[in-house]
Amino acid sequence: MSESAVQHNQPIEPQAEAAPAEAISVQAQPATYQDAAAQMQPQAPVMDPAQAVAAGSFQEIPQQQAAPAYAEPQPQQAFDSQPQSAAFSPDEELNDIRPVPRVAIQAFCETQQVATVIESASTDRRMTKAHVKVQLGGVAAAVDFYQTATTPNLIMVESRLEGGSLIAELENLADVCDEGTNVVVVGHKNDVQLYRDLISRGVAEYLVAPVSMADIMEIVSTLFVNPEAEPLGETIAFVGSKGGVGSSTVAHNTSWAIAQNHESDVVLADFDLAFGTANIDFDQDPAQGVAEAVFSSDRIDDTFLDRLLAKCSDHLSLLAAPSTLDREYDFEPNDFANLIEVAQRSTPHVLIDMPHVWTGWARQVLANADKIVITATPDLACLRNTKNLVDTLSELRPNDGKPYLVLNQCNVPKRPEISIADFCEPLEMEPTIVVPFEPALFGLASNNGQMISETDAKHEIATAFDTLAQVVTGRREIQPVEKKSMGSILSRFSRKKNKD
Repeated sequence: MSESAVQHNQPIEPQAEAAPAEAISVQAQPATYQDAAAQMQPQAPVMDPAQAVAAGSFQEIPQQQAAPAYAEPQPQQAFDSQPQSAAFSPDEELNDIRPVPRVAIQAFCETQQVATVIESASTDRRMTKAHVKVQLGGVAAAVDFYQTATTPNLIMVESRLEGGSLIAELENLADVCDEGTNVVVVGHKNDVQLYRDLISRGVAEYLVAPVSMADIMEIVSTLFVNPEAEPLGETIAFVGSKGGVGSSTVAHNTSWAIAQNHESDVVLADFDLAFGTANIDFDQDPAQGVAEAVFSSDRIDDTFLDRLLAKCSDHLSLLAAPSTLDREYDFEPNDFANLIEVAQRSTPHVLIDMPHVWTGWARQVLANADKIVITATPDLACLRNTKNLVDTLSELRPNDGKPYLVLNQCNVPKRPEISIADFCEPLEMEPTIVVPFEPALFGLASNNGQMISETDAKHEIATAFDTLAQVVTGRREIQPVEKKSMGSILSRFSRKKNKD
């Protein structure tokens, strides 16, 4: 049972009158979680799972999944009976929740509020593999439904009942549950003793309403993700707001900065199978690459992936695109999912160089990425396309923050440009870095098969790419970029003209 879930939703017992001495070793009921935990350690051992099953409980919970009889969270106020908003905005609580494997989950709710939260959680990218079904009706509806249906991996039930009445209903549910089914109860009674009774009878978790998306997702992750498994690496997708803005160049230099400057392992995957340039930029000519991985996604594993990777440095490996037109590259939405998952298992950072296309598979890759970097140039077409991308991604990823923005090819001589301030205002976001127009530097690096930091490590652009690498890997925060709006520029011209 995770500490976060305990802090937010598990029952906190308010001050109570004296209880009989035989119940616990002191005369008064515990007023805080700390007191209760201290009392339970010597006197309230967890019921053996085999005894719980024999007593009619739900299942024998494996050791790594079983919730302890009690935990010691931080103190909090008792549950407020006033309804609270179930709305949820992007929050750091979701960042540490690991993706849920393919499991079946069914929820039976008594209130629309809890049903809405569970439905919202089911749409999060971390829950994409889980099959979730939500319906109203509570415990009684669940008992009636499973009289003739097989129970899923997890049943979530909401009930307003208390004490013995709730336990009696759950015993009826236990009678129709198949072996191996987990049960999570969402109740409306903030009662420590009720929590103890439910846990001792094999209930996986008891939460006190109102619940949040983070609570639901964390409980599911705790039950079905092996805590001993290595955490998955993060995926960072780079996409351009239009063709030719330099998204691939930004992706390649950022991957190099993460690998070289911070000595962290990186896999760079070039998903532009027809026209990808990563192999040229890194001066590599691998015989195999991303095409073989995608077309053989059903048999890809760590060993197969290692054979396809080209070593660019001690910490950077490249999954290159074939960059040939000898076949068509039409894919289903989930054709890249296995490849990305295998790469995540072996590498802390998987950077994806996306082509400038909008297909089912491209949309799916962006929707499931941990972070997204949009590269744009300061012109009207890029502003429109960036706005569309940001709005669409916000709908696809409602529980994630906005993408990172890179403004590239700025200050081109004699080219009218939208100022940084005017470009960012409708987007309501700040650029992570602003890259000036330096054709000689980029041309030299490209022709030599080098990154910018290899060509001129002290150049401000090399420093900018290192800054982006630190931001996307969580090593530093975004620093405000000095912005000058068109209005301020025009006002200076006006003042100069008046002086003349």
